Amino acid sequence: MCFLNLFLAMDSDDERHAKRRKTKPEDDQQQTTGMESLPHEIIVDILSRLPITSLVQFKFVCRGWRALAQDPLLADMHLSWKTESNPCLILHCDIPIRNQLYFVDLSAHNKDKEKVKRLYAPFQAAMPEFDVVGSCNGLLCFSDSLYNDALYIYNPFTLDYKELPKSRQYTDQEVVFGFGFHPKTKEYKVVKIVYYRNTSTSSYSRARRIVYPQSEVQIFTLGSSAWRSLGKVSHQFVRRPSEALVSGRLHWVSRPRRYYPARRLMSFDLADEQFREVPKPDCGGLNRCNFHLSVLRGCLAAAVYGNYGKLEIWVMKDYNVKESWIKEFSIGAYMPKCLKQNLDRDRPLKIWKTASNGKVVRVLCLLENGEILLEYKNRVLVSYDPKKGKFRDLVFQGIPNWFQTVVHAGSFNWINTPP
Repeated sequence: MCFLNLFLAMDSDDERHAKRRKTKPEDDQQQTTGMESLPHEIIVDILSRLPITSLVQFKFVCRGWRALAQDPLLADMHLSWKTESNPCLILHCDIPIRNQLYFVDLSAHNKDKEKVKRLYAPFQAAMPEFDVVGSCNGLLCFSDSLYNDALYIYNPFTLDYKELPKSRQYTDQEVVFGFGFHPKTKEYKVVKIVYYRNTSTSSYSRARRIVYPQSEVQIFTLGSSAWRSLGKVSHQFVRRPSEALVSGRLHWVSRPRRYYPARRLMSFDLADEQFREVPKPDCGGLNRCNFHLSVLRGCLAAAVYGNYGKLEIWVMKDYNVKESWIKEFSIGAYMPKCLKQNLDRDRPLKIWKTASNGKVVRVLCLLENGEILLEYKNRVLVSYDPKKGKFRDLVFQGIPNWFQTVVHAGSFNWINTPP
């Protein structure tokens, strides 16, 4: 912030000098600012270390600074500094009926980090009910939660958004989404896994849940004009978006099947577009419905629920190497203060259905100070210090009553796609 304040002060001085010399328009063409005296690379390097909220303010100072904020080099460098330990948090709230988006910038070194700010969703008139498919390099992907048809890519800090072409739909279907970027191919892709039944099949089922015997994997590459079909998928995935993007690979957990009761950890490589099984940790909990995936310091992690509300976090240090799974954290049972007097009787129906199997706690990320960021019951954010074994409830002004948290790297990144 000291660099930004310095630039603001320099610019203010220049504006005052410009006002005094309005009678000499020929001097305006020679007017320079303090920023222009620095090499462009140094300016971009300094600005790339600022929180996204400071950069948003920076771009509204003047035309020159706005152009600088839109420099692709700044967007790339800012992303390189925006690590998992300094994230923005996107809070998706579906109460009231129209969905809302909020954000908290945990990397901001000022009082604003204690305030929750509302984000504008320009596509909301066309899609009032939406789900967050995923976050990648400053871009968010949204799907229509009512019809699973419309899809949007949106950068909440540039306000740029793009509606994707429509894909093939089935009358009776269940959809699982994924969104990510592969560092080698430099391509962003949206994956749509559709499970469906023929329309001639009766909708009556004695089973506890409807079984969809047929499937199709559809994929869209940003910059292209149409979806592609990759054929069938041999696994039934839990109906929620990919929970982890690691090394250009999306990850899901398979559902247990009649002749294959063990759950499998599956990846989808965004480069060669192939599904592969990933070895699981030897913790015994992945065969039950009591775990979820996350990303910690760029590594694939599995949070496994144990007895009495305990939580174990296993981390795969070397990707796809079974022996590299280690139990890195053990977290005891905890109930945030504001939840002790609140029961689930007033829990909104939609969030109850879309939560991670109704779990009490969800692992979000590791913070810069080494603490683990947790979300409790879609209502409270808590940080846990593994060294001291202490919990700390995070209080933010203006936070909604119910929300689902998405770890997001705020950026000015955007993709120039052909018309």
